[in-house]
Amino acid sequence: MIIIKTPEEIAKMRVSGQTVAQVLTILENNIRPGITTRELNAIAEEECRKRNAIPVFKNYPNSFGGRPFPGAICASVNDEVVHGIPGNRVLKEGDIISIDFGVLLDGFAGDSAITVPVGEVSPQVANLIKVTEESLMRGIEQARPGNRLGKVSHAVQVYAEKHGLSVVREFVGHGIGRNMHEDPPVPNYGRADRGPVLKPGMVLAIEPMLNMGTPKVLTKMDDWTVVTQDGLYSAHFEHTVAITDRGPEILTLR
Repeated sequence: MIIIKTPEEIAKMRVSGQTVAQVLTILENNIRPGITTRELNAIAEEECRKRNAIPVFKNYPNSFGGRPFPGAICASVNDEVVHGIPGNRVLKEGDIISIDFGVLLDGFAGDSAITVPVGEVSPQVANLIKVTEESLMRGIEQARPGNRLGKVSHAVQVYAEKHGLSVVREFVGHGIGRNMHEDPPVPNYGRADRGPVLKPGMVLAIEPMLNMGTPKVLTKMDDWTVVTQDGLYSAHFEHTVAITDRGPEILTLR
């Protein structure tokens, strides 16, 4: 069931979204060669404590029956698409890292993701990051009352494929509110005339995951980390977006 939020509920989600945005900005400023993904995770946990926010990914259940997610952030490096587990991996020059982060604050969730270069990266990798973020913004532009959800999905796909990138299909965005994952699913591909009609009060987490090569992915033996099948790089951007009478409002805008 798609839940319509009241203006008061969206106001609370705005606070959660800005908390996520603040922490992601701090994490981005700490990304450099030599830092480990575990150290970035510790920063996120400390910033949550300062803000009385719950890092909602930590201990999140595994839908396939594996262990709960152990980190406050998903830290996905290079060919890791999503759900990378923070650990001893040391970031090096030329890497990219996607950080997906969410909180629960005053009963409402916020969720956002960024992909950041570690030092200097190749022009092709820089383009991957740029186009992935731009594809997210193309999708957000279509998140307006009266449009079908498919317009969001279609806009992401068309922009990504126009620039030679592939769209991951196994993982999609989602509705968000009192729970991190609510209806409706938000694919990053598909026909513009499909899906529910968007209405004011709906809140969506829109999150394109684009690959440099094949769109096909697989999950590693740790039960969580999703990687590209061909080992080429992947990027991920996400915003929590409220549908309003005035159009889309990005609640996690940094």
